[in-house]
Amino acid sequence: MSGFAEQPKKFEPKQPIQLAPPKDDLITLDYLAKCDGTNEGYPTLVAIKGTVFDVSGKDTYAPGKNYSVFAGKEPNRALASSSLKPEDCVPEYEDLPDEKKKVLDDWFTFFSKRYNIVGKLQADTGANL
Repeated sequence: MSGFAEQPKKFEPKQPIQLAPPKDDLITLDYLAKCDGTNEGYPTLVAIKGTVFDVSGKDTYAPGKNYSVFAGKEPNRALASSSLKPEDCVPEYEDLPDEKKKVLDDWFTFFSKRYNIVGKLQADTGANL
């Protein structure tokens, strides 16, 4: 039996997850940076391709844990490259080869099936809001 039949379920969580309807609140980069798991009273957030996911309560994103490097950032390049290096946790990914862009798309799908979407990153206009 080929693996093609299993492909749609590839990113499905092992246990069903009830997600809230996605929000489209605008989230600034400054606010996102505060949501890195180290600031009491703030959620833990990770942005992928401009969409912000709430990963609060997931231990792997807590300070000192494997994926804490992604918290409070838009680590597109790191996710696309399967990297845990802080210097790779940047939003720019447009120059990557198509196969790495596909990996990033897969991560987006993975997150969207597990974590609530709490907003979109606000485009940096250079103005202080």
